[in-house]
Amino acid sequence: MSIAVKLDDLLHERRMTLTELADRIGITLANLSILKTGKARAIRFSTLEAICEALSCQPGDLLRFEPDPDQLQQPELAASGKEL
Repeated sequence: MSIAVKLDDLLHERRMTLTELADRIGITLANLSILKTGKARAIRFSTLEAICEALSCQPGDLLRFEPDPDQLQQPELAASGKEL
């Protein structure tokens, strides 16, 4: 996965449980758990906004881009004209 979700770290820093966050923002615990474990395929901006408001954070505090090492190699090779 290229996007890592750092919800667990933020909850720990804020000393808040996933259940408490779910109650505060009105999202089911199951859906929030899917996001926390990185299994979510998408997130609505309204959900992201609610999480950021409840945790007093920015979207970048919650999400991080982690490039796949294999994907980094191929564009460089293509740009240089080298073949595999």
